[in-house]
Amino acid sequence: MKEISTRRGLLGLSPVIVFLLLYVVVSVIAGDFYAMPFAVALVVASAWAVVISRGTLAERLEVFSRAAGHSNIIYMIWIFILAGAFAALAREIGAVDATVALTLRLLPAQMLVPGMFVAACFISLAVGTSVGTVVALAPLAAEIAPGAGVSVAFMTAVVLGGAFFGDNLSFISDTTIAATRSQGCDMADKFRANIIIALPAALVTLAVYVAMSYGLAEGAVHTSADASPWLVLPYAVVIVTALLRVNVTVVLSLGTVTAFAMGLWKGFGPLQLCGFMGTGIDGMGALIVITLMSAGMLGLVKTCGGIEWLLQSLTRGIKGMRGAEGCVAVLVGLVNLCTANNTVAIITVGSLSRELARRFGIRPRKCASLLDTCSCVVQCLIPYGAQTLLATSLAGISPAAPFPYLYYPWALIVCVAVSVILPGREEKTARNG
Repeated sequence: MKEISTRRGLLGLSPVIVFLLLYVVVSVIAGDFYAMPFAVALVVASAWAVVISRGTLAERLEVFSRAAGHSNIIYMIWIFILAGAFAALAREIGAVDATVALTLRLLPAQMLVPGMFVAACFISLAVGTSVGTVVALAPLAAEIAPGAGVSVAFMTAVVLGGAFFGDNLSFISDTTIAATRSQGCDMADKFRANIIIALPAALVTLAVYVAMSYGLAEGAVHTSADASPWLVLPYAVVIVTALLRVNVTVVLSLGTVTAFAMGLWKGFGPLQLCGFMGTGIDGMGALIVITLMSAGMLGLVKTCGGIEWLLQSLTRGIKGMRGAEGCVAVLVGLVNLCTANNTVAIITVGSLSRELARRFGIRPRKCASLLDTCSCVVQCLIPYGAQTLLATSLAGISPAAPFPYLYYPWALIVCVAVSVILPGREEKTARNG
């Protein structure tokens, strides 16, 4: 890896710094996270990324466009489009009201928040994708929030936390696959190392939700008194097919077809139903713009050497296994901050982390666990991650709104710190040996 100077490295990272200053700092000063439009902050940061990049203007724009048009980004946009169509259609035909009414009949108000967290944990663990979990539960969570006596932002944060629990642990998650392959360890071994960190964080978070929900009274949820229980079918199709590990685009397509059929059964005309779907797709326009702009900006950050400089800076002066483990955790987290993609972050630092693990005696499964866990922590906390953008768009709130209520990732940070500071018996043996 070619040595990058501090000046050039900081310049390469400056678009991310500009974005964070413009959006987060301005919003905090204004006391309103709706004051600075998310897309505007990204446009300014992206323009700055183009300015500081090398080459002709055409070459810089080519790099930006190539990163924005990556197959993973286009795939994510397809999910956004399908999610928008399904969410709007399900809402307009009364499927949301019917599902909320059924949920409120089955669960008392005191169990709605803990129940939603457990459901998100279970579904994400089964399907291996936080995005699929968000698609299935975020619209429902937004409608249930009044009945639980909490804000929509709070309930959205509950879903996000549970979604990343399973994304971190599932055997079929792309982050698990990337982490285990990069470190050369078995998935079952990584799971055993990972569950020691993730399960305590989830149990603490669940206990907090139970304590917060104790004594809540039934809220006022506006649902149709004559809502047919058959209207729950579109959401049932989405959740069941997701649990069967069907591709998320197929899940959403089946849900949309089911909702369309139920709309016809309810007496809506085909063109009227198409109009509902079109409105939902139009509502995803801002989210799609944000996704494209952030991907292009981060592509230029990588081209400018910002990420390589981070790798070099954080691996200097490491002493001992504890320092190496801490470096792996911080490294993948910061790279995730700059890429907004936990799988990409793991792949980017995977080989370097494996070398650190070999030099300082870190077990491959512990290294894989740190990579997966810490990337998921950052992905859950950043307001420009795909999962947060999708969840808040479906819930109709600001991308930063759930941040104060994201208890699970903070609990996970504490558990990671404890696992590094207080190593297990095997790690003590490895150090002494």
